[in-house]
Amino acid sequence: MNVTYNWLKEFVDFDLSPEQLADLLTMLGLEVEGMEKLGAGMDDVVVALVEEKRQHPNADKLSLCRVNNGSEVLDVVCGAQNFKAGDTVVLAQIGAVLPGDFKIKRSKIRGEESCGMLCSEKELGLAEESAGIMVLPSGLPLGRPVFDALGLKDTLFEIGLTPNRSDCLSAVGIAREIAAKLGKTIKYPDTTIKEGTDAAGSIIAVNIEDTELCPRYAARYISGCKIAPSPEWLVKRLSAIGLRSINNVVDVTNLVMMELGYPLHAFDCDRLAGRRIVVRRAVEGEIFTSLDSQQRILTADDLVICDAERPVALAGVMGGENSEISDTTTNILLESAWFKPAAIRKTSKRLGLHTESSHRFERGADIGGVIRAIDRAASLIADLSGGCVAQGVLDVYPAPFAPEPIILRPERANQLIGIQLPKDEINNLLSRLECHVIDLADGSLQVTPPTYRVDIEREIDLVEEIARLNGFDKIPATMPLAQVVSDRPSQHQRLQRSVREILVAQGMNEIINFSFTAPNAAGKLLLPEDDPRSASIRLANPLIEEQSVMRTTLFPGLLETVARNVSFRSLDLKLFEMRRVYLPPKVDGEMPCEPIRVVGAITGSRERDGWCQTRAAADFFDAKGQIENLLDLLNIGGVKWVADAPEPFYHPGKSCSILAGKERIGTVGEIHPTVQENFGLEKPVYCFELDFEKLVSLARQKRTVSPPSRFPDINRDVAMLASDDLAAEKIIECVRSVKAKEIEHVEIFDLYRGAGIPDGFRSIAVRVRYRSYERTLTDEEIGVIHTKILDSLVNKLKVSIR
Repeated sequence: MNVTYNWLKEFVDFDLSPEQLADLLTMLGLEVEGMEKLGAGMDDVVVALVEEKRQHPNADKLSLCRVNNGSEVLDVVCGAQNFKAGDTVVLAQIGAVLPGDFKIKRSKIRGEESCGMLCSEKELGLAEESAGIMVLPSGLPLGRPVFDALGLKDTLFEIGLTPNRSDCLSAVGIAREIAAKLGKTIKYPDTTIKEGTDAAGSIIAVNIEDTELCPRYAARYISGCKIAPSPEWLVKRLSAIGLRSINNVVDVTNLVMMELGYPLHAFDCDRLAGRRIVVRRAVEGEIFTSLDSQQRILTADDLVICDAERPVALAGVMGGENSEISDTTTNILLESAWFKPAAIRKTSKRLGLHTESSHRFERGADIGGVIRAIDRAASLIADLSGGCVAQGVLDVYPAPFAPEPIILRPERANQLIGIQLPKDEINNLLSRLECHVIDLADGSLQVTPPTYRVDIEREIDLVEEIARLNGFDKIPATMPLAQVVSDRPSQHQRLQRSVREILVAQGMNEIINFSFTAPNAAGKLLLPEDDPRSASIRLANPLIEEQSVMRTTLFPGLLETVARNVSFRSLDLKLFEMRRVYLPPKVDGEMPCEPIRVVGAITGSRERDGWCQTRAAADFFDAKGQIENLLDLLNIGGVKWVADAPEPFYHPGKSCSILAGKERIGTVGEIHPTVQENFGLEKPVYCFELDFEKLVSLARQKRTVSPPSRFPDINRDVAMLASDDLAAEKIIECVRSVKAKEIEHVEIFDLYRGAGIPDGFRSIAVRVRYRSYERTLTDEEIGVIHTKILDSLVNKLKVSIR
């Protein structure tokens, strides 16, 4: 909102400097974002008298003038022809700096010396265009700075308003705030009208068909108008706040809008069919041409102002080309109405048409100010155009609005603000805001806000007004009372961080996917319909169908991310995600179950390219190794790997369940070829999934550490021929079943298939490490234990020792 210092002084009497006024407005919540001194730094542009004007001896279109600035007579070369000797003009003297950083210097033009420049309104920044130099009224003191002589020195305030303060989108609105703060009385603009004898109701008519979107519509009729340029005072007033002058009628509506904050519209009444106004919703697909000559396709949600036949304005946004004021206009219908903010905002945003009018209606205009605005405009139009205002105003207002009273507790206001104001002072502050205040018997106040304060709806709004008007700077500074709480992370949170750090340390990259997924995600994973993960929770208002249900598993997002990266030629991937899944409740009315799952995917090469690296492809054991390291670092022991078919989306025979005791804590395996095809994956992908909640219950904070033995170890190897269907884990268990404390470690270190090995068999080599904590073992002692191991392998597993 732009407003000038001198304009504000017309409505409220104050003696603050522009800088002090800016501080006051800012402390009232009306932040002054910028100040511009109009006419500042232009004291070298003075009033001067043209004593002589003659033809330039060396140029046909230039004049050589003798100009008196009150102290000396100067030679000035000028190209304008709209002045004569004896005229009072504006002289920019040597050293003056004009807008645009144009500095005046002594110069020679076609051989003649020029000691300054005669200026136009455009060169002084007072108008966008000008036909010649500025000719001033006679009698002004020569040599006086022209901005002082014409009263043009002013300060322009650029005020940033919050959307709820629509009442301050006007000079009067800001002046009201100043008056309330300083305890002054505001002087509203004169709205006195000299009316004619003809009744407006006998000439024009107004009908509101949609009172929900337009609860009030007022109209006046002005006849015998002459459209002409606006007077100088009006042009300068609009120019000072950044508005361009159009003509005397349109300029008045713009002035009143900026003065009172109420958008008006003037129609050429002779172009209105039936000389009547109909306020209705647009017909779906109706076409309307606005003042900017653009065709707009309307919807049934748009509100339009029509005559007896067609739309003539888009309510609250912009007028129509078919009824605009033109040079031939003589009879005017002046509109002042109130429109529902939500409807105007919706139309404005849909059409991308934001105007000064829509800006005010969107935020809420003053429904009680309709008549004041139309009377002010009608009075000015009649004075400036020579028109006659018909008797009476057509004010269609079927359901008058009355603001709801609000009960204010003074003690509550003082408690919230942190001060102690007497009730009488609170009453006085609110009364200065033009609120109607009644003192109730119980000590509270009944406050009815004015109609222009659409932002005051609750008690807390009144508390804010009291604090604002009394002064935020008067609120004492106090230290807040607070307790220092040690917000230590829980075991659950610590393990989440640990799992992430462990997987990242092992070369994996974390991904984050949306919690929403497609309804067919379970089907792409080959999950049966009776699987709990096939029943998902649907969003009430999804943005797109592909993200319309809550995920029940992290695998769809993980595999889609793998496919997306592969499509961008990122072929070697190690990804993981640790997020919640959303399982439907088993009982209606309960909240969904939201456990955390950890999933990972490995594909491509095991190692990055390098001169000393192999190009071996990642396999099942890379994924298994990630889990083994994770479980080891979480201190979870007793883990078994059961080669079953844990999930339908894994490759049969290339997957297994992960058991801790008898409880399954996760799965690992190669993705099923059909699932790979469903997600557009060509190369094998090895995945794992862990139930994080079970990891939390199994993880042990304390780790048992045994001191190393002081005695040497001895290794013995066993090579055996075993069938392919014999699990390696069975061999390890069989060796450990020999109860001997000297067996320190058992591991499989070699696997062979090929020449010399029958089909369906493989050669497995096991290494057993023996050690005693009491003495050095002898070969005889080790031999006894080792023989027991060999007998156990042969008898229990039916293997052949090689």
